[in-house]
Amino acid sequence: MRVFVTGATGNIGSRVVKDLIAAGHQVIGLCRSDGKAPALAAAGAEVYRGSIADPDSLKDGAARSDGVIHLAFNHDFSRFVQNCEDDRSVIKALGSVLAGSDRPLIVTSGTGLANAIAGQPAEEDNPIVGSDVHPRAASEEAAAAVAADGVNVSVVRLPQVHDPVTQGLVTPAIAMYREKGACAYIGDGLNRWPSAHVDDVARLYRLAIERAEPNAKYHAVAEEGVPMRDIAEAIGRRLSLPVKSVAAEEAQAFFGWLGMFAGLDLPASSAQTRRKLGWRPSGPGLIADLEQLRLTEG
Repeated sequence: MRVFVTGATGNIGSRVVKDLIAAGHQVIGLCRSDGKAPALAAAGAEVYRGSIADPDSLKDGAARSDGVIHLAFNHDFSRFVQNCEDDRSVIKALGSVLAGSDRPLIVTSGTGLANAIAGQPAEEDNPIVGSDVHPRAASEEAAAAVAADGVNVSVVRLPQVHDPVTQGLVTPAIAMYREKGACAYIGDGLNRWPSAHVDDVARLYRLAIERAEPNAKYHAVAEEGVPMRDIAEAIGRRLSLPVKSVAAEEAQAFFGWLGMFAGLDLPASSAQTRRKLGWRPSGPGLIADLEQLRLTEG
């Protein structure tokens, strides 16, 4: 299979490229950076120049492929709403090329969209909130729109994806902890974030595109929910920083933009995903990776 991968030079995307090639697939990898192109080529992928800032620049890559894995996303949270709407445009552009064929399109969103029942793990077939509630839902709304146009589209929902270098939203939290000189959680810190090791997530994307099931929803979840207090304590041990609780009304002052996420309880299940795909995550857990956290600044 010839797979067009957007975000091919990112932390997750680069592992997806490696996993696809190891499984015998060919990869066309989107790259907008001259500096990252050599590593992508060395991994065995064809380098495709383009940018999600110009959705039309992606169409030829999709047209030349047997399927598309769309991972690229602008993670500048200062313009989060606009970035989510931009992703809607990218999915529309990719879908316009694949419409009327069986070639699969894998779209990325987050497990938090499916936390329909408070305190219960999000499940793959739960109803999701709309983009008026959570901007990231724009990606799944776009997926539904291209599906209506005849695209074989499915969705992979991500938790906190980690290794010892990056850990999803935990990474900016670490930067804030360093700046504040303390590791904080909100209230009793028992609110949970789901997680998975990056290599397990990469394998899930490959299994999803190989199966090519229309309208499927997959949760890339290895650990259903890691308490925020445990996360803060692990980082505190690694960075030799004190750990403390902050009241909910103090969260915004401590966490800044991350305050909107830091107190959320977002457990998620992958039981349906595991049954459908035979996916068995085996990588280290989030706390284990935090205990091996790289100590370089920045």
